[in-house]
Amino acid sequence: MGRFGVLLCAEDSEFVKKRYGGYFGVFVRMLGEEGETWDMFKVCSGEFPKDEELEFFDGFVITGSCSDAHGNDLWIVKLLNLLKKLDSMKKRVLGICFGHQVLSRALGGKTGRAESGWDIGVTNINLSTSSSIWESLKIPTTLSVIEFHRDEVRQLPPSAKVMAWSSKTGVEMFMSGDHMMGIQGHPEYTKDILLNLIDRLLDRNLIQDSHAETAKASVEATEPSREAWMKLCRSFLKGRLVL
Repeated sequence: MGRFGVLLCAEDSEFVKKRYGGYFGVFVRMLGEEGETWDMFKVCSGEFPKDEELEFFDGFVITGSCSDAHGNDLWIVKLLNLLKKLDSMKKRVLGICFGHQVLSRALGGKTGRAESGWDIGVTNINLSTSSSIWESLKIPTTLSVIEFHRDEVRQLPPSAKVMAWSSKTGVEMFMSGDHMMGIQGHPEYTKDILLNLIDRLLDRNLIQDSHAETAKASVEATEPSREAWMKLCRSFLKGRLVL
C-alpha cells in the first residue's frame, strides 16, 4: 500500500508529545491510510534515511521547524542535498511551513524573513484558478488554514508555479513537476496545537499581547478547512492528483 517517511525538523513539545504522540503522530493522523508503512527520521538531530533506502519509499513529508530554512546548520545543508536527490528520483515530497521553504530553497528558490512579520492564526488562502486540480478533488478555491510562520518563500524555484496565495503571503503553496509540493500553512495542526504555540511565544516575549489576542480571535472566528487539506495532501502524496 505504500511506504512513507516523515522528515522531522523540530523537537516535539511536551504538549504535542502527550496529546498526539509527537508531530510524527500528528502527520500520520492526517495522511496515513490503512496498510501503509510510516517511518520517522529526526533530521534535525542528524538522523537521515540511507541513500540505498530511498528507492523503497513512495514519498516523504518535511515538517515545520523553529530553525530558519535560509540557515546553514549542518543538518539543513544535509537536508537540502537529500531533497535534491529525491527531486532527481522523482519521489513525491510534501513540505509544510519550514518544509515548504526548505524545499523551495533546494530547488533553487529563495527564502527569508517575511516583510509583514509573523503570520499567526487561521488565514483564508486563494487557490490558483488556472489549475483543474481543485475541481477533480471537489474542493473550493478558497480554503482556510492555520498559519504559524515569520519566514516565507520570496522567490520561487525556476521549475515551480504558485498554486495558492493570501493577502499576507505571495506563495502559500507551490508545485514543481507533479512530485514536489510546498504548503506554507499547517494543514496538520489542530486549534489546540496552535493555541499552545501562541502561549509559548508569549511566555518567551516573542510576540506582543495584542498580536496573541488577534491570533486567538481568528482561531475562534474561523474553522480551518481540515477535510479539504487532508484530501489534497493525501491525493498528492499517494499520486492520485489529476493534473
